[in-house]
Amino acid sequence: MSRLEVLKTYKIYIGGAFPRTESGRFYPVTLRNGIVTNICLSSRKDLRNAVVAARNAFEGWSGRAAFNRSQILYRIAEMLEGRKAQFIEELMAVGATKASASKEVEASIDRCVYFAGWCDKYTQVFGSVNPVASSHFNFSTQEPTGVVTIIAPESPSLLGLVSCVMPVIAGGNTCVVLASENSPHVAVTFAEVLNSSDVPGGVINILTGKEDELADQFSSHMDVNATIYCRQKHLKKTKENGALNVKRIIDWSGKDWYKAGDDPYLLLATQEVKTTWHPIENIAGTKSGY
Repeated sequence: MSRLEVLKTYKIYIGGAFPRTESGRFYPVTLRNGIVTNICLSSRKDLRNAVVAARNAFEGWSGRAAFNRSQILYRIAEMLEGRKAQFIEELMAVGATKASASKEVEASIDRCVYFAGWCDKYTQVFGSVNPVASSHFNFSTQEPTGVVTIIAPESPSLLGLVSCVMPVIAGGNTCVVLASENSPHVAVTFAEVLNSSDVPGGVINILTGKEDELADQFSSHMDVNATIYCRQKHLKKTKENGALNVKRIIDWSGKDWYKAGDDPYLLLATQEVKTTWHPIENIAGTKSGY
């Protein structure tokens, strides 16, 4: 008898674990070789679970030393490099040529390295000492906004996801991502990379499913601080939902991720500016101006 191949089960990624969707639903995706794979059809309950995991992870992740976050992002790049052939194969399975798949995977690895380098530098570059007309020092610095939901681009499915996630977590935020609907396979495999890359559970949560079902909840959830939207269909509704709790809505729907991804200003999209006033002390140790 010929051997039956053990096909991969594609699950979602929440809180550092790989649960099946709580609804038990799935949707089929047909690969180039004719094999039909069943992808988890995430529900609103899955989204709520993912947001809870992201919120619980936020304090620890944002409180880490920036250099440590940099090390972890670089580790993601190392693991991607080690599984490069697998990612190329999965992209080819959903229709990419070998050349385009190789280009996308290599760009994704380079994107991780790029933002790893920015983790401990962006506060110096974008922070400032402000001139004030009083006896004070006045400092402005960047701080993470909190939990960020991301509706990742449909294409390129891997590079688009990586390009959105890396600046968000490099800045100390945590996130919940809706992967590409038509080619979600690489997103699930990327979650396996995250699971073995020292990324704490809950920092990055990846869901698969239908945009039509989840887009509204991604932008209306009241414990989400910002939403990044990278598609077209639900952009207007996403912006309207942002007004419900004055969350930040970031429109990255028109970006060419091969050209626009290496940009430190992407970090600022999910940062808040904190300004501190500090009295100036004279030589005797007393506060001048008082």
